[in-house]
Parts: sequence; C-alpha cells; structure tokens
Amino acid sequence: MKNRSAIFFGETLSACMNGLCVDRVATASGGLELRICPEEKSTKRVPRRAGIYGRPECGISDPTPAKPDSMVQVKLARDAMAPGFLSGITMQDSITTLGLKHVEAVAEDRKGLGEEVLTTCFLNEASGLRVCQHIEPTPVPGTLRMWSTATNTGTEALELEHLASFVLSGITPFAPDEAPGRLRLHRFRSWWCNEGKHDDDLLEDLHLIRNWRGIMLINERFGQVGTSPVRNFFPFVALEDAEAGVIWGAQLAWAGSWQMEVTRRADAVSLSGGLADHEFGHWKKCLRPGERFESPKAHIACVAGQLHDLSAKLVELQEALLPEPPETEKSLPVIFNEWCTNWGSPSHDKTLALARRLQGSGVKYIVIDDGWAKRPPQATRQSNGDWILDTEKFPHGIKATCDALREMGYIPGVWFEFEVCNPDSEAFEQTDHHLQRYGKVLQVGSRRFWNLNDPWVVDYLDQKLIQFIRDNGFGYLKVDFNDNIGMGCDHEDSLGEGLRQHVEGIYRSFSRIKDQVGNLVIENCSSGGFRLEPSMMALTSMSSFSDAHESTNIPIIARQLHYLIPPRQSQIWAVLYPDDTPERFMYSLTATFYGRMCLSGPVHDLSDAQIALVHRAVRFYGRVAPIIREGVTQFVGKTPQNWRDPVGWSGILRTSRDGSEALIVVHEYERRNDQPTSISLPLGEGWEIVDCLFDGTTKEPVHRDGSLELYSGMSFRGWALHLRQRALTSL
Repeated sequence: MKNRSAIFFGETLSACMNGLCVDRVATASGGLELRICPEEKSTKRVPRRAGIYGRPECGISDPTPAKPDSMVQVKLARDAMAPGFLSGITMQDSITTLGLKHVEAVAEDRKGLGEEVLTTCFLNEASGLRVCQHIEPTPVPGTLRMWSTATNTGTEALELEHLASFVLSGITPFAPDEAPGRLRLHRFRSWWCNEGKHDDDLLEDLHLIRNWRGIMLINERFGQVGTSPVRNFFPFVALEDAEAGVIWGAQLAWAGSWQMEVTRRADAVSLSGGLADHEFGHWKKCLRPGERFESPKAHIACVAGQLHDLSAKLVELQEALLPEPPETEKSLPVIFNEWCTNWGSPSHDKTLALARRLQGSGVKYIVIDDGWAKRPPQATRQSNGDWILDTEKFPHGIKATCDALREMGYIPGVWFEFEVCNPDSEAFEQTDHHLQRYGKVLQVGSRRFWNLNDPWVVDYLDQKLIQFIRDNGFGYLKVDFNDNIGMGCDHEDSLGEGLRQHVEGIYRSFSRIKDQVGNLVIENCSSGGFRLEPSMMALTSMSSFSDAHESTNIPIIARQLHYLIPPRQSQIWAVLYPDDTPERFMYSLTATFYGRMCLSGPVHDLSDAQIALVHRAVRFYGRVAPIIREGVTQFVGKTPQNWRDPVGWSGILRTSRDGSEALIVVHEYERRNDQPTSISLPLGEGWEIVDCLFDGTTKEPVHRDGSLELYSGMSFRGWALHLRQRALTSL
C-alpha cells in the first residue's frame, strides 16, 4: 500500500488481509468508511439503491439511502453534542469526527515478519488532533486486530471523551436496501453463576429500524462499567446477515469499562466499540501537546457462516495469541481445589489427608483456597490483606505442607485476593495506599482496593505475595477478585481515566508475578467468570469458568463458554459427595470434559468404588486432553431456556485438528419422557467408540454412522465419549 495524501469522494482503498476484503471508502466530508467482507463472498456484494423518492411537492427533501460513517469515532470535550436526539445515547458523529480529513494510509511491517499493519490516519485541523486506525493481520484466517491512536499535534491540551477501537460499517453489503428481516444481533449475557447466555435478536425486535428520512442515527449502546469486564454482557458483539450467510463480529481485549454500539445509519448498520465513553463510563482523558493515546485492542472476525463459525474464529485467535504456557500445563493436568471440601478452613493435616486419598488418581495440582491466612481474634469477617499465615492451621509453616505435597508428586497451589483488603486487617487502615473516589476511600461492601500504581503497594505485594510464593515453593496461584470498583477512582482527568490506569496496574501486577516466579501456573478467577476476556486470559494459564460449584447448570455454562474462550483455559468444578447417586456423580465428572477438570468436595469420605471411578475419569480425561486443547467445537442439542430448572439435553462434538478423533460430551437434564435420546452427529461414516464414561445405570450408548443413541434412565445424567475413525482404531 503506497502513501496517499488525498483521495476523492467515492474512491476506495482496498486491501486483502487474512482472506478478507478490507475496503476504505472515501466520504464526501473527506473521511473514510471501513467495510470488510470475506473474499469468497466479495462478488455477491450489490450496489446501494441510489435514492428513495419522497414528496418534493410538499417541500420535503428525498429520503436518503446512505448516512456515511467514519472508520474512527472520536469526541473532544469541547465539541458541541451531535444533533438528532443523540445526546445521552451515543457520542458518535461529533464535530471532531465530522471534521477529520484523511491524510495518510501506510502499510508497516512492524515485526519484520512480512505482516503489514495497515495504518490509516486522519487530521482535524481545527483542533490539531491526529487519529489513526490500525489494522493488523493475525495467524487466523478471517480475523484481524484493530485499535486506534490519538495524538495531539496542536499547541493546546485536548480532552478526549470518546475513542472507538474499531468501527465496521456498511452492513450489509449484500442488500441494496435496509435488509429488512435478515439482520440478527448476537450478544452473550453474564451474571454470577450464570455466565454466557446467548441473545439472538432481529434488529427489528430491538427497534433498530431506519426512520423514513434516514437522516438520524438509531443506536443500541451496551457494555459494563468497572473492573468486572464480563458482567451483564461479555465484551462481544456479532451481526449476522442471515440471508447472505455472512456474519461480522468483535471481541474486546480489555479488563475495564467497555462499550459496544450497534448503529442504524439509514440503509446500513455499523458496529463499533472500545473504552466506555464519558457518558457511559465516566471516561475523559487529557492529551497535552505532543501526547499520544492508544485504545485497547479489538479482535475482529468476518466469516461466511453462522455464529458458531464466527465464535470459533475468535476463540482460535485468542489461542493463537496466548504466550507459551508453563511446561506442566501442556498436558492439561487435573486440579483439586479444597474450597468445597473445607469451606474456608484448610489446614496442614486436612490438605495432606486429601492428598493421600487422591494419590494415584492422576490429579496434579492441589490448591489451598481461602482461609489459610490468619484472622485477628476480634475479626468477625474475612481479614485478608495482611496475609499472615495462620500457624494454628499450619503449625510447621506452609512450606512443610508444600514440601510434603511435592514429595507425593503434586504441585502445590494457593489462593490470594491480592488486589483488596478487608476489615480487621492492618492493611485495611492503610488508606493512603487505597483507591479513592472524591477524596474518600473507595469501599465496596467490606473491601477496599489497593492502588496498584503506588510504588509502596508494589513493594508490599512483592513481600506478601511474590516472596511468599517463592519461599514456600508454590507452583500454582489462584488469583481471585470478588467485587467491582464501579465507575472509577480519583484522577485529575476523570474517574474513568483513574479506572483505566488502575486496569493497567492490574496487568502490570500479573506480569510482575509471572516474571518474578518462573513456571508459575496462574488461575484467573473473579467470583468465577467475571474476567473471562482475552487480555486477562492471555496473562494467565487458565480461568475459573464460574462460581457454579454444585449446581445443575454447570454443563450449560461450560458448554456456552466454548463460544467465548479456549476450552483448555476453562476450569470447571466437579464437587463430589459420598451420597451422590451414580447419575449425579457422573453428571458432575463429565461436565469437566467441556474444559479443564477441577475436582473438589469431601473426597476423603468417598467410597473405594467412587474413588476408583475418579481414577478412571482422570485417566479418560488424560487421553482426550489433546482434543480439548486443540480441537474444533460443534454444538449439538439446544441450550435450555431455564438454566436453574433445565429440561432436555445439550452437548458438544469436539474433533481433533487433524479430524481423526472426536470427543462427545452430552448432558441430559430433566426428562419429560422415557424415550431414548437420539443425536445426529456431523461425523459421517467410519467412526467408532473407543471409550465411554457414563454412570452405568443403563445400557452403553450406541453409535452408528453419525447417529448416537443414549438409553433412557433417570434425569440429570452425563456422558463423555471418545471416538476415532475406524481405520485408525484397527491399526
């Protein structure tokens, strides 16, 4: 791509990247609109209708079929709000955005790998603000990474109130008009212990319908505010042209306040997203002369297909961008976490009793959860923050426990919630080092939050956390975070900028732990699943999928997360009790085959037969772990509508990358009849069952040429089946 100092209205800068047509179309105002589509579908694009004729005799101008977008959306505090009833709904189409003129388009090989980043720059002469949109190819076909930068080239400070990471416009290019009845919006909702509910709405159902003149924006803005990026919604959006069979989507890699926008622009629709703006997330950023600001990265995909095809690409992109895991993680070893065994009261003796009971099972990590730290005599609640070992529970020091675990072949793990401190701890009174809001300590419930950008706090956590892990020989760290700081904390620019810089401090804290403790496995937990987004996933080896420990919706949540995160990073609980029925026991065990197996519960009380079943399940898991780690997921069955009282069945078919092996995981919920469950699998002929894990209360499942039959029995049952192509099985 050559440098271009100017292009003319209607002219298009085109590029092919990762199997996508990337077109930047010049607008009459001097800006560019970004449109992408799969190369294989490029010949199916059609021109927009030229006009919609109105009633000129009434003095009303003709309705417009097009309201051009800008491939960068930005707003300064000094801008008048855009007209058209938009104030409080969106900050798009600001005076600054409308005044941006395209000045340069360059292709940079930033890494020296022959992978060119397309950088398109614009200048607002009135303010001196230069804004660039960066588009980076990725290792995954059909995907890109996008982000924006803003630089103050003027002589006066500028206050940013909005800067989108990405803007995708001109949807859908496969219809000449407004594409009635064919555009579907996909989102995923999330609440505590109910992560990953799929929303699928026609734009008409959301009332994103063009008005008769087409001159005003119709907008749906959604997101979350605070330090729980997966709360209410995942930072994900997709728009499907169901008739053309093409879907566009984006996922933000950001652990703070964020927003997505779906905007009807006359006949076409745009998707955009990034940091939550000043209206939505209280964010304002001062750019002094010469200063530059970079937005969070957005993962972009556009594919010919449906939602599962698009989500598979975005999950594959997450996997491709993950750093090399610690050596111990490559086989996806099984975890035992004692939280649902001791419920906040671990000890040396209890830990070793569990370890002895699990010897020979194949469990690798044994994690000591909350409750190992000392609680002052007067404390009535958690007093974490001082992180002083409770020597009554661990009389020989916790290193003695770790040494004993390692002698038995385990890797010891420990729980911390290092970002906060609780009442009755000395740390709770260190208010000069806590986040503040309006000059007062920021407190949510019983928690106060360390200022992770404070050098004193960095040194404190070096001693209390990093040194503790190193001195005691821990190889696994579970990092929890159990609340949300909300709209932000004090900063001279804005509360939202205080929050943004705090999130950067969170990133640095995790990176520092990894750098200081070699080969440490880190678990990302935030009341379970509140941090299941790409930036936090990339800093950790795995993530707690949810705080759903014992509930029957565990298989539903775990299955849904295949749309959103790599299964090899999705740690799923199986809490086992001696009084479980065979069906319930296996229901829990097989649920972990949707991702990473994490066992808990009073395993020391399990019968020998139950322990033998745990051993078998772990061995089975080890054989299919390569499919979980690198496979491709297809969904079978339907997600129940009511997750607390589910009816029916659902599951996944996950095939190995080379297509030679498959893992089937199926869960039945409440049964409404006694008929066998027949499942059509997109496998074709030549496959046979190598092994099957189920409760044994009925005949074994039968598979014949892509059809799987599960015999009827009690409600709430689970199956895991390992299949292989018959020719390979016989070798």
